[in-house]
Amino acid sequence: MLRIKELLEEQNLSIYQLSKLTGLYDSTLNNIVNNSEANPTFKKLCKIADALEVSLDDLRKE
Repeated sequence: MLRIKELLEEQNLSIYQLSKLTGLYDSTLNNIVNNSEANPTFKKLCKIADALEVSLDDLRKE
C-alpha cells in the first residue's frame, strides 16, 4: 500500500500538480494513488518520491 494520497494532502498538492512535477500523466497517478495500478514501476515511484521530497520508504504504508 502506498501513502501518496496522504503525502499529497500534507503538502497541499493535487494529482494534477504532482503530474507536472513528475512528468507522469495525471491518469497514471490517479491509478497509482487509487491502487488501480497494482505494480507501478520503480522509475515511476522514484519520480513521485523525488517530487514529494520523500524517500521510497516514506511512500510505503506500514
